[in-house]
Amino acid sequence: MSATDARTRVVVTGLGTTSPVGGDAPSTWEALVAGRSGVRRLTQPWAEEMAVKIGAPALVDPTDVLERVKARRLDRSSQLAMVAAMEAWADSGLVTAQADGDLDGDRVGVAMASGIGGVTTLLSNYDTLKEKGPRRVSPLAVPMLMPNGPAANISLYVGARAAVNTPVSACASGNEAIAMAIDQIRLGRADVVVAGGTEAAIHPLPMAAFANMMALSKNDADPTTVSRPWDTARDGFVLGEGAGVLVLESEAHAKARGARIYAEVRGAGITADSHDIAQPDPAGRGGSRAIKRALLESDIDPTSIVHVNAHATSTPQGDIAEGLMLHATLGSHVDQVVVTSTKSMTGHLLGGAGALEAVATVLALHHRLAPPTINLDNQDPAVELDIATKPRDLPEGDIAALNNSFGFGGANVAVVFASA
Repeated sequence: MSATDARTRVVVTGLGTTSPVGGDAPSTWEALVAGRSGVRRLTQPWAEEMAVKIGAPALVDPTDVLERVKARRLDRSSQLAMVAAMEAWADSGLVTAQADGDLDGDRVGVAMASGIGGVTTLLSNYDTLKEKGPRRVSPLAVPMLMPNGPAANISLYVGARAAVNTPVSACASGNEAIAMAIDQIRLGRADVVVAGGTEAAIHPLPMAAFANMMALSKNDADPTTVSRPWDTARDGFVLGEGAGVLVLESEAHAKARGARIYAEVRGAGITADSHDIAQPDPAGRGGSRAIKRALLESDIDPTSIVHVNAHATSTPQGDIAEGLMLHATLGSHVDQVVVTSTKSMTGHLLGGAGALEAVATVLALHHRLAPPTINLDNQDPAVELDIATKPRDLPEGDIAALNNSFGFGGANVAVVFASA
């Protein structure tokens, strides 16, 4: 009996997203397979004054989906999180069990991440304070701006009374929430955890800050061609917004209620670089350890990995470091692994990135199809990977895929998913 067989298996039973390329999981997946970019020129008046005038905002405004009164009480990051969570909850079938009184809220948890939290609420209320005085600051500002606002609002929606957590680890946050959810279920603290990440930081201050630290691309060409992971012409990421949510359950709980299972979450690895606050370890050692730990916890041989949804943000240093990580952990088998970066289409969702890409990884296993990386015209010779530039079929049988996320502060998280 393997280590994985000897402990609680965790499966994915519901998926939800709202992203720069689609308003839900099916439309997002269809766009990713088709290679459609969600990057566009920003239309807000303030954008004209910025060094960077492009971004990847959510394709569907969350206020068009949520009830008007409810939406006004939520920061945009929470709005996006709620849209994705409502879809995932319905997709899992648990919304019916909840309505019928067949779901024990004491056994339901939430792990919803954000890299920055309610930044638009914080900054807009500070503007109000300066311009109109303290009495005009919203009494809802604190519950709207707090980083755990998305998790708390989702917990109210699903009736979660187990742990409700908010990991904040920059761009690794979404994947860390999934790792936290795995632990909650395996430790016996919950049967069901709604897990994911959200971000809504397309605002002049974050954009100016990222631009001034040379993290954002300043390419002023066709916006759809600017996010170009692994390409020799890459010069930084494109800021995106959106949310990704997965409903995770113990296999026993899912099977007892006859749930559809998309995939299994086999394990996760979390490490830190201890190298630099913003730059990755150029040798990729921290990320390599995270991948190795994820494989070890998953009890999966590296040769079982057939697909990687890479972190690959389109930064010169990060893309090369991740290539080194994959060679260090997968060895010669890396040549048989189909690698992609969906950020080439969605831009970088910061704390929501890992979760959105986890949804894409699960759907790649479910449909046996890896989405492409677009805008890869001249692959950097320092990146020796088999990168899909068109949709690529994945093998039949028992297969596994890896989803990587790395963030400022040296945060590294890798998650292994396996076919159901």
